[in-house]
Amino acid sequence: MTTAVYLAAAPRRPRRLHRPGLWTLAAFAGALAAALPIGTAVWLAFSANENVWPHLMATVLPGYIVTTLILLAGVAVGTIVIGVGTAWLVTMCAFPGRALLGWALMLPLAAPTYVVAYLYTGLLDYAGPVQRTIRAVGGFATMRDYWFPDIRSVEGAIAMMALTLYPYVYLLARAAFIEQGPSAMEASRTLGCNPWQSFRRVALPMARPAIAVGAALAMMETLNDFGTVDYFAVRTLTAGVYNVWLKMQNVGGAAQIALVMLAFVITLLLLEHAARRRQRYHQGGGRYLRGPRYVLPPGRAALAILVCALPVLLGFVVPAGVLLAMAVENFSAAFNARFPEFAWNSLRLAIAAAVICLIMGTLVAYAQRLRPSRALHHLSRVASLGYAIPGAVIALGVLIPFGALDNGIDGLARGHLGMSTGLILSGTLVAVLFAYLVRFFALGFGAMESGLARVKPSMDMAARTLGRGPTATFFTVHLPIVKGSALTALLIVFVDVMKELPATLVLRPFNFETLATQVYQHAATEQLELSALGALTIVAVGLIPVVVLNRTIVRQREGTDGS
Repeated sequence: MTTAVYLAAAPRRPRRLHRPGLWTLAAFAGALAAALPIGTAVWLAFSANENVWPHLMATVLPGYIVTTLILLAGVAVGTIVIGVGTAWLVTMCAFPGRALLGWALMLPLAAPTYVVAYLYTGLLDYAGPVQRTIRAVGGFATMRDYWFPDIRSVEGAIAMMALTLYPYVYLLARAAFIEQGPSAMEASRTLGCNPWQSFRRVALPMARPAIAVGAALAMMETLNDFGTVDYFAVRTLTAGVYNVWLKMQNVGGAAQIALVMLAFVITLLLLEHAARRRQRYHQGGGRYLRGPRYVLPPGRAALAILVCALPVLLGFVVPAGVLLAMAVENFSAAFNARFPEFAWNSLRLAIAAAVICLIMGTLVAYAQRLRPSRALHHLSRVASLGYAIPGAVIALGVLIPFGALDNGIDGLARGHLGMSTGLILSGTLVAVLFAYLVRFFALGFGAMESGLARVKPSMDMAARTLGRGPTATFFTVHLPIVKGSALTALLIVFVDVMKELPATLVLRPFNFETLATQVYQHAATEQLELSALGALTIVAVGLIPVVVLNRTIVRQREGTDGS
């Protein structure tokens, strides 16, 4: 009784508060930095000095929204039709050249959309070789004598984007069809389903979540595109941000249009999440077993070859061939004294951005593993939205706070030191690299998060019992295991930065050009022949992740033979 009273009267120990470690503090700082431009754009939209929202709604904004919706819908339909159809054929059907086409169908991913748009404009416009041939063969004098589709239109932009963005759907749909295994298809065959019925009733519903993710990625890339819509004079929300911000000098109005774009992005993410919600499919085996494919008769095999080869031909072979011919013909004019400088600028920015994104992604992913935190989890998810945010919005969110910080530093320097510091952030490569971090943080974080998830927690415990701290454990235990994921993230960020145009165009320092901005400027002045060498270099670099992705699919999904 006395003991019981004593225990009851004993004071309760206060709960021990764990101090955040260096990994956690660095992770919070990195995630907050990556989320800063998104918050800045929202703040600018609601705190603009001049409320131009009623004027925008009464004039240009409805047109921007309608055009953007049409563009998104068209790209979604085009990428789904091309991506799903070709993925099904190369995965489930047997026909000559199937293995080669399965690899080649990823090649359009290497070509930036705006480059393909520039090339097809040169081929298909009134002065291009296609219409010149039509007039010569048909004996037509002017364009009024015949009909030819206008490449510089919404429909033309949809075609260009569908041809270059369908690999997003193709890759995910192909992986989904492979992961289904042969059991579902064999069960549908025993129930009397022909190949079309098996595809429509079994394979397609099971692959629907993956298809939705691929279509969402393609639509987000469509929202981010500026080079194509600007060159085609298609008035989308992205073009509206640039027009209102840079031409009308109205930052608040640009932020309000950017807010509409953020709403589009969030809607796309919610739709993609809803498509995957309550979709749970499991296969019976451990590995992805390969079952018998549908052997196509000669006529249908020829049609399958045509269906799979046409996107490769139009999305990569024709643009790459035209680029190569133009680059060779105009090499002496294009490879001037500044071309190596442009190439070096692109190379160093891409390397620096890839390393920064990998470091920051590793910090956040490993900190979350060391000490799971709901706050850090939510903050990292907000920071990862940057990959879905258009470059125009990110540029707006970076330039405003960096400009304010530059002005504050300059004011302090003038007041206390009697000297001006100038633009040390917004006028330098710091702003460009920061925008790249915001844009591609999700790639580094996602790769390292998935890589670290493969490391068993018992390995951490074993390292701790041997006296290794968190940092030593990461470098000696985790890094050797996740180096493949780290290399993949580095390559993808490197290539994406080489192609990136909207944020670079706005934030680059004066007289600083990259291959992407040089290609855009030559194309904007109708000097396509001078842009060919730079565009071909970008496409050649873009082949790197295509090769990596193909090897990953062959090894992890279908086996080492790739048959």
